[in-house]
Order: sequence, then C-alpha cells, then structure tokens
Amino acid sequence: MTLLASSGALAAVEPSCYSRLVNEWICGQYLTDRKQELIDATVQHLWITAAAIVLGILIAFPMALLARRVPRLESGILGVSTGLYTVPSLALIPLLVPFTGITATTVVIALALYALTILVRSLLDGLRSVPEEVRESATGLGYAPSSLLFRIELPLALPVVMAGLRVATVSTVALTTVGTLVGHGGLGNLISDGVTQNFKAELFAACVLCVLIALALDVLIVGAQRLLTPWTRRGTR
Repeated sequence: MTLLASSGALAAVEPSCYSRLVNEWICGQYLTDRKQELIDATVQHLWITAAAIVLGILIAFPMALLARRVPRLESGILGVSTGLYTVPSLALIPLLVPFTGITATTVVIALALYALTILVRSLLDGLRSVPEEVRESATGLGYAPSSLLFRIELPLALPVVMAGLRVATVSTVALTTVGTLVGHGGLGNLISDGVTQNFKAELFAACVLCVLIALALDVLIVGAQRLLTPWTRRGTR
C-alpha cells in the first residue's frame, strides 16, 4: 500500500508529458522546463553557422577571383572546393582536432570548407554574369580594377551570389548539427541526446528549431538582397 502511494506521489510531481511513464513528441512543459537549455543551444547553433558562412566567404572570394583571372586554374579550384564536400564529416572533423582541438573552431572550419562547394561557384558565376560591355564602359570612365570590382561588378553579381549564399546557409544550418562529435553542435547536441535517450520531446523541439533557424536565415538573406539590389525590384513591376 505504501509503495503504491509513493508511486502515485512520484507520478504527481513528474512532468505530465515527459517522464519515465510518458514520452510524448509535443510537450509544452518540456519547453518551459528546459527553456534556458534550448536558448543556449540555439545561440550556439546560430553563432557557429554565421561564423562558418563568414569564413567560407572570406576563403571563397579570392578563390573565385583567381579562377576568373587565371582560366587554366578554374577546373582545379572548382575541383578542390567540390571535392571537400565529399569528405564525410565523421572524417573531416576528427582530422582537424589535432590542430584546433575539441573546440567550436574545429566545427566552424569544417563547415566553412563544406560551404566552399557552393560559395566559390556562385561567386564565380555571379562575376561572370556581369556584361562585358559594362566592364568596358567602367574602364573607359577611369575605374581602377579594384573600384571596378567593388563598385560595379560585385553589385551586379549580387543576385547570383545571394542565391548561392541562401543555399550555403541553409545547408550549413543542417550540417552544424554534426558538431556534436566534439560537443559543439548547437541543437545537434540535443538531437543526439534525444536519439540516445529516446527523449522524444527534446528530439522534436531541437529539430523544429533547426528548421525555424533555416527558414529565418533564408528570409533574412532574401530581405538583404532586396535592400541591396533595388533595381531588381523595379524590373519585376
């Protein structure tokens, strides 16, 4: 009788939708009880994703410029950037650990290398989409090579570049979860724990947050593109 009473009292204080007896996918009480944990994982996920994309752009930009200026190197540059994506994350991240340690830096570098597959090609295609007569006119007006690049070519290349950036960003949001291999996977840590512990509420919440992050960043990039390329909006009216 005492054991039954104790079990009843324990069940009364346990969460209603996630406990030893109940394991539901959708659980509002889990979101309340683990709010800070979810916030911390989301912030880490966003930080790693943003850092990887920025690093990827910083690496991809000179690679794209080199491929355009030295055509004989183009196939090699594109081959290297594409080949990196074929390396499994289970192999790439451990290969970086001896150099960068079990840190978030390891994950950022790995994700930046993966992003090169999309970023290098989109930057190269964007620069090549600028009409040759525009370049000739700018040169005739006295634009130096650097001014021509940053004031004429890059703005006109933005629609193509931003399209590639959208794909690279959404892909990186998903790939950030593999950072759980070194304990820096953002929401991937919760996903891994949810799978291991069969914790449905944790797994579902982390997966939904990953999707929401991808959607939010995609919308943000589209909005930035519209602000930076107002002439494309006028052309669609």
